[in-house]
Amino acid sequence: MLTRYSGISPKSDLMLLQKLGEKLKNRSFLHVNSTRAGGGVAEILQRMIPLINDLGIDARWEVMEGDSSFFDVTKKIHNALQGNFEDITEEMWQHHFEVNRRNAERLGLDADAVLIHDPQPAPLIEYRKTGTWMWRCHIDVSNPVREVSDYLLRYCRKYAAAIFSVAKFAMAMDIGEFIISPSIDPISDKNRELTPDEINKTLVKYRIPADRPIILQVSRFDRFKDPLGVIEAYRIVKKYNDCILILAGSPATDDPEGETVLSEVREYAANDPDIYILLLPPFSDKDINALQRTATVVLQKSLKEGFGLTVSETMWKGKPVIGGAVGGIPLQIVHGITGFLVHSVEGAAFRIRQFLNNPDMTKRMGEKSREYVRTNFLITRQIRDYLSVWYTLESKGGSVLEL
Repeated sequence: MLTRYSGISPKSDLMLLQKLGEKLKNRSFLHVNSTRAGGGVAEILQRMIPLINDLGIDARWEVMEGDSSFFDVTKKIHNALQGNFEDITEEMWQHHFEVNRRNAERLGLDADAVLIHDPQPAPLIEYRKTGTWMWRCHIDVSNPVREVSDYLLRYCRKYAAAIFSVAKFAMAMDIGEFIISPSIDPISDKNRELTPDEINKTLVKYRIPADRPIILQVSRFDRFKDPLGVIEAYRIVKKYNDCILILAGSPATDDPEGETVLSEVREYAANDPDIYILLLPPFSDKDINALQRTATVVLQKSLKEGFGLTVSETMWKGKPVIGGAVGGIPLQIVHGITGFLVHSVEGAAFRIRQFLNNPDMTKRMGEKSREYVRTNFLITRQIRDYLSVWYTLESKGGSVLEL
């Protein structure tokens, strides 16, 4: 499978992957997260596991099972780690641990390397027997609610290392810390080239007209993605430029607030016939690809963000992006070169109009965007980094870490 990336991914990444595969051949590598569909983590793992197996490493992916109370608690933990106050009782923490205990009995956790993704399965470290265990945090925990982070750290400090997406996301943990950016798969249905007929089928399916400029944001329906702010920016632009707005997102099983936010967005849209709110089913990759390729202007106007891979997805398609200056978005958008960073609704509206009124500038920035993603944010680079951390920890004795 890796041969399919020849001529797409940087040659140096492919060569190093082959070397790491030789060093770790026939070893086992387990990933655990909390959802099979919805969100960037699940999407990356779906593409990554077969590629790691192709290197001769026994890679597998397990998903936690939990009830609605568990996901309510973990959403509160998630929000609190990003700085929002949440009232999390001792009873809630105990339920969080109990669900992890049951999952530890159900899941096969024996592996040479185990990568635990985010706070939901963090307590699984209590059931480690062997192997190098790493905790992968995809969110910004640099300014958390202290009581919540302290409680979670009782688990996280028992890992051999923690991995963050952006340096400024990290918090002091008294263990090794690494920075690994997420990535996109350039040959997946979400990112491969599409024919005009494939693109047109998506537009027909969702009854989207192609006779006017399209403003697009692809994100789960989450307040931190600021869908209401996107609608406000569109309304400002609409006074000067005739256009339509598409807000597209898929549900995630570990986000209980999604339906509430979707209802708020629909109400705020006030039945504007030029606002298309699309709740896409899981695995709508080709449709998302088509929407991104069709759009005239693409936003990721997040107020808080883990990394925001929809930015790199769009840039890979030769489109510059307007993004909130938060989380990992500034790592992807080089302001004025691969897109624009904004801090307000008015700023977003200004940059939207700038793209709409300057197609030549938009094209030039789009070409630079694609090359920037090729160099920095393709999946082969992320696999290279994960395997390098594993290899480094084992060489330093991480595989026999005493808990």
